Amino acid sequence: MGDTDVTTDANAPWLIVGLGNPGPEYAMNRHNVGFMVADLLAERIGGKFKRAGKAQAQVIEGRIGPPGPANRRVILAKPMSYMNLSGGPVTALRDFYKVPTAHIVAVHDELDIDYGVLRLKLGGGDNGHNGLKSMTKAMGADYHRVRFGIGRPPGRMQVADFVLKDFGSAERKELDYFVDRAADAVECLVIEGLERAQGTYNS
Repeated sequence: MGDTDVTTDANAPWLIVGLGNPGPEYAMNRHNVGFMVADLLAERIGGKFKRAGKAQAQVIEGRIGPPGPANRRVILAKPMSYMNLSGGPVTALRDFYKVPTAHIVAVHDELDIDYGVLRLKLGGGDNGHNGLKSMTKAMGADYHRVRFGIGRPPGRMQVADFVLKDFGSAERKELDYFVDRAADAVECLVIEGLERAQGTYNS
């Protein structure tokens, strides 16, 4: 199963995984907010996603944080396997880059949190999220999560229909701000640790 020890070398790389579905038809879906955050982080690093060898994912390698001890080596990844099969590509990348499981960050949509609200945590259940379910099945639950609230479906709309719809026009007015804040939260988590990031970004 690889290295799942949560007491890890501070100098080990971090694997930041934006969860979503590949293809332009899914690009603005609520379920793809993890991809949106990964794309913004890629812009900040100044790289372009490329296919990752045998792993079914797109990746960028780079560094975040100020020069010195707080500077972190990171691998940004977008699994290209579809959401419910995310665990395979993530595990392959973890093993290839020798990333401790506790240095993996999954960025994903969360139904049980109001739109735009963030919650950061280490470990826990999948709350019915198929991407997390696949990751946990593949490598255990001891990875970080940056949970991006999308709220519950209105009326009697099915959850599957809701997450695979684009953000609404009112939501899109604030989407860039919320994605930017989520990217900030990821950087804070990697550079300063979970407790500091929770104190700053959990709302």
